Amino acid sequence: MGKNDKPADLIKDAFTEKTWHEIHTTDSWRVFKIISELVEGFEKLARIGPCVSIFGSARTHYNDKYYRLAEEIAFKLTENGYGVITGGGPGIMEAANKGAKRGNGKSVGINIDLPFEQKPNPYIDSDKLITFDHFFVRKVMFMKYAQGFIVLPGGFGTFDELFEAITLIQTRKIGKFPIILVGANFWKGLMEWIKEVMLEEEKNISPVDLDLFKIVDTADEAVDSIKEFYSRYLLSPNF
Repeated sequence: MGKNDKPADLIKDAFTEKTWHEIHTTDSWRVFKIISELVEGFEKLARIGPCVSIFGSARTHYNDKYYRLAEEIAFKLTENGYGVITGGGPGIMEAANKGAKRGNGKSVGINIDLPFEQKPNPYIDSDKLITFDHFFVRKVMFMKYAQGFIVLPGGFGTFDELFEAITLIQTRKIGKFPIILVGANFWKGLMEWIKEVMLEEEKNISPVDLDLFKIVDTADEAVDSIKEFYSRYLLSPNF
C-alpha cells in the first residue's frame, strides 16, 4: 500500500490474506528499505558530535511564544557547544533549526515523508538533512545521537517522541540523558494525571520515574539544566 492510499483501503488491506508472492515482493523487500534508511542515518549522524534533540509541534506559528522560545533555546545551546537535532519540519522544528543556524552550530533535520504538512525547513545544514519513510527508524536516530532532549508543546508526535525517550531511559536501553519539558502551564495537566493516577492510584510507575524529566519555563532554565546535568560528570562539548 502507498502513503497516499485512503484509510479505508489500508484497513481492508490489513484483513486481506496475501499470497506468498505478494509477501515476497512487498514485506520482504521493505526490510531492505528499512536497512537502507538505518545505514544512511548511521553514516550521516555518527560524527555530528554532542547534540540535543528538540521536539515540538509542526503547527506552531512563527509569532507564537513557543516558536520564539525554541529558537532562543537552540541558539543558546549552540553557544554552549551543542548541536541541535529536530524533526526537520515547520513550527517548533523550524524554530530550533533557525536558532542553531543563527548560532553557527550544527543544525540537523531528521525529516519524515508525509502526504501533508511535513516539508524540510530551510535552516538545516545541507549535509545533515535526512528524510525517512518509517517513523520508527526516525526515532532511532533521535534517541541514538542525542545527549539530551528538550520538549516543547506539541501533539501526538511530540508525545510519542517524549515517551520513547522516557521509556528507553527508564528501561536502561540508553543512558540517563536529561529530558527537559518547556512550558509548565502546557504540561501541568499531564503531570497531575501521571502523579495522581499512574503513580498514586494505579501504581503503574515508581516515584523515582518522576525524576527522569524536569519542567522549566525559560530558555536559560532549559539550557542550564543540560549544562548542570553534564557538570556532574565534568563533561562539556569539545568540537
